[in-house]
Amino acid sequence: MRAMLTKRALAVLVPLALLCLGLWWGGHPSDMPSFLRSAFVANAHDVVIDEALSDIQSDYFHPVGRSGLVNGAIAGAVASLADPYAEYQTPHEYNDFNNPPSHPFAGVGIDVNPASGGLSVQEVIPGSPAAKAGVQPGDLITAVGGRSLHSLTSKRALALIRGRPGSKVTLAIRRGAHALTFRLTRRLISTPVVDASVQSSHGVRIGVIALPTFDVPGVHADVEQNLQLLLHQGVRGIVLDLRNNGGGLVTEAQLVVSLFLRSGVIVTTRGRSQAATTIRATGDVIAPRIPLAVLVNRNTASAAEIATGALQEHHRAIIVGTRTYGKGVFQEIRPLSNGGAIVVTVGRYYLPNGTNLGGTGLRRGPGIKPNVSVAAGPGAHGDPQLNAALAAVAAQAH
Repeated sequence: MRAMLTKRALAVLVPLALLCLGLWWGGHPSDMPSFLRSAFVANAHDVVIDEALSDIQSDYFHPVGRSGLVNGAIAGAVASLADPYAEYQTPHEYNDFNNPPSHPFAGVGIDVNPASGGLSVQEVIPGSPAAKAGVQPGDLITAVGGRSLHSLTSKRALALIRGRPGSKVTLAIRRGAHALTFRLTRRLISTPVVDASVQSSHGVRIGVIALPTFDVPGVHADVEQNLQLLLHQGVRGIVLDLRNNGGGLVTEAQLVVSLFLRSGVIVTTRGRSQAATTIRATGDVIAPRIPLAVLVNRNTASAAEIATGALQEHHRAIIVGTRTYGKGVFQEIRPLSNGGAIVVTVGRYYLPNGTNLGGTGLRRGPGIKPNVSVAAGPGAHGDPQLNAALAAVAAQAH
């Protein structure tokens, strides 16, 4: 009887002990014997990462939190891609991204895109502190308040630029071969995303819709509302101004193009881990025949290039300005279990004729060649690119 009880006890205690040992080793894989580690750990690289983080956490000369080390490890992995479009958003940054403040922010009045070495200025809001100081589209912000932006995510860099209304911020800017410094006063910035006006060229009334970004969910509805208003005002043509539009949501570009294009392919996307997807016009067309010109420049990129290329290749619009940016890849946001997220390049996009606008890999490509090439700059009669677009539309309207 005693032997039987002993066997029963062992039958319970041994599995329990093995379970406890397994749980402990699961949290400390670096302490497993090498022969067990290779047999039970799925990926040896995970062990090395755990070893490094555990060593730092236990032996660094002052205490460090595990979450901070994990954030740094992920950010370092993303940085190792040398991809200007990829980034890691910490849980705090990703929460801010999903829950932007409802009140206007205090800034200097610029729209920027991430670039190698800092932030590239895409747009300067008229009348803003940046505009009054002379900041220009195409400038590269390399430091804010003396802190280099080289190793910072775009979110952290933007956080340095923004601050309390009335406070000062210093921007170090590279413009071509010149190094410039601007000391600006932050103020509340509030401006509509879409701007519309009626202009005249050769006696023809033409509507101008300026769309600086596709990065705002629902922005197509603002474009539609302004387009309807312009049509009710009797305009005989439309200029869609996508200059300095750095792109954003492909679905918004699709919906804006669909206001002018009755049917057809807009873009095809292809990725290594996902099947090819063809995005077409939705059929919700409002102005399928009205003369249309699209204004572009070297800062017209990504989703804005998709919209431009689709309208050009379907012979729906005349493209006016300079060559576009030449971005042929797209990114997706992948939420992580720690509350953060990675923005990672997952594929390439192709225009209706099969053209990819980017260079090999992540390099910039030639971009879209306009039908009417016009350099930017002050002219004798205002904006030469806009004037050329207005004249092109007026010629079609006669």
